[in-house]
Amino acid sequence: MPTALEIYQKLPKTNCGDCGVPTCLAFAMQLANQKVSLDKCPHVSEEAKEFLAASAAPPIRLVKIGTGDKTVEIGDETELFRHEKKFFHPTAYALMVDDTSSPDERKQKIESLKSLTFDRVGQIMSMDMVGVRASSNDPATFASVIQEVSSQTDLPLLLISENPDVMSQAAKAVADKKPLLHAATPENWERMTEIAKETGCPLVVHETTSLDNLADLTEKVKGAGVEDIVLDFGTKNLGDMLRNLTIIRRLSVKKKFRPLGYPTFVFAEGNLNEAGIVAALGTMKYASLVAFHEVDVPLMYPLFALRQNIYTDPQKPIQVKPGIYEIGSPTPESPVLITTNFSLTYFTVSGDIETSKVPSYLLVADSEGLSVMTAFAADKFNAEIATDLVKECGIEEKVSQKKIIIPGQVSRMSGKLQEKSGWEVIVGPRDSSGLPKFLKDRAI
Repeated sequence: MPTALEIYQKLPKTNCGDCGVPTCLAFAMQLANQKVSLDKCPHVSEEAKEFLAASAAPPIRLVKIGTGDKTVEIGDETELFRHEKKFFHPTAYALMVDDTSSPDERKQKIESLKSLTFDRVGQIMSMDMVGVRASSNDPATFASVIQEVSSQTDLPLLLISENPDVMSQAAKAVADKKPLLHAATPENWERMTEIAKETGCPLVVHETTSLDNLADLTEKVKGAGVEDIVLDFGTKNLGDMLRNLTIIRRLSVKKKFRPLGYPTFVFAEGNLNEAGIVAALGTMKYASLVAFHEVDVPLMYPLFALRQNIYTDPQKPIQVKPGIYEIGSPTPESPVLITTNFSLTYFTVSGDIETSKVPSYLLVADSEGLSVMTAFAADKFNAEIATDLVKECGIEEKVSQKKIIIPGQVSRMSGKLQEKSGWEVIVGPRDSSGLPKFLKDRAI
C-alpha cells in the first residue's frame, strides 16, 4: 500500500469534504490505513483509481476453485504472523483418488471423505476438495473417472496430470465446475496455459529446482494470459518445505514480490503418520492447499482443530448468540444456569449439562466472546448484565421457580445478582466438569 503522501498526490486536493473527511490529506491518511475505500471520493481521477488498485492489490493473489457455495478460496493473505491482524483463508484439504483404482475403491474413498464431517464449537469441519490423478495417462479413462467422481460429490475438483493431451479432454469435460489443474511445468507450460485459458480454470505451476526458476515460470504463465496461479515447489523433505513456504510468504508479504505472490500447494506424501506431519506443518506455515492420498478420523480431526485455531480471528473470539438455550426437554421445574457467549465456554458447559441427563435452561450472556473469568475481570460479565439478561430473555415465563446457578468462578457476584434480579442465586462448581454430579445431586 502506498504512503499517505503518495496517495495525496493522486487526489484532487480540493478539500471539498464530499468524502466525509474535512481535507484530502486526512482522506489520504484514512486510505493508507485502510479505514475507507477510494470510492468515497466522487472526484478521484481514473489515473488515481488505476494507481491505487495496482498498489493496493493483496500481496498474495486470491484464487477461487469450484463454483457455488462449495467454492474454495485460497490466497489473499496480507500478514506474515497471525497476531498482526489475522489469516483470512484456511488451508484447504483435498483427498486424491487414482484413475487406475477400481470403481469400488474410488467410491469407498469418496464415502470416507463425506464421513469426515463434525461440529467443533459451532463450526462444521470437513474436507474441502477431491482430486483425481491420471496414473493411467489415458485421456478417455481420466475424463471418465473425473465425471464419475464429480457425480458422487459436489466438492471442487483437483485434476492431476502433466500430460496436456490427458488434461485437455478432462478439463473441458468439467470446465463448468472450475477445477484446479495440476500442473504446468518447464516442459509443458505453454500447452497447459492454453488449456487453463480456454477452460477458465486456475492452474498449478510446478517447478522443483529452485524458487528462482519457479518465479520465472509463473511470470511466463502470467504473461501468456493466466493469472489464477497456485505454486507447487515439490515437497522433498520437511526442512525444504518449511524453508520454501516461509521464503515465499515473506517475499510476497514483506517485499511485494509479485512473481511468488500466489497460494501454495503441498502434497502430504508417505504413510498416515508422515502425511499428518507434513499437513500439520503446512497448515501452520502458510500452505494454502494440502492434498492427501489417504485420510482417516485419527489423522484429520486434530488437523481440523489445528486449522480452526490458526484461522480464527485473534481479535474477535468465536461467539454464540446470547439468549436461552434448552438442553434436553426442560420443564418449568428445570434448573436454570448462566454462562458467557465464548463458543468454547458455551459448548463445554452445554456438553457437561447434556452429560448430566438433567434437562436444563442455559442462559448465555453477551460477553463480547470472552470466557467467564476473562469477562468477569473485564467487567463484561457482572450482576447487572446477568440481571438484564434474566429480565429480557423471557426465562421468567418459562420456569415456575426463580433460582439461577452461576459459575463458581464468579461467586463474588452472587449477592449483588440476587439483590438486583430477585432470583435465588446458587453457586455452581468452579469448573463445568463438575456440573454432571452437581445437577444430578440437586435433581435427586
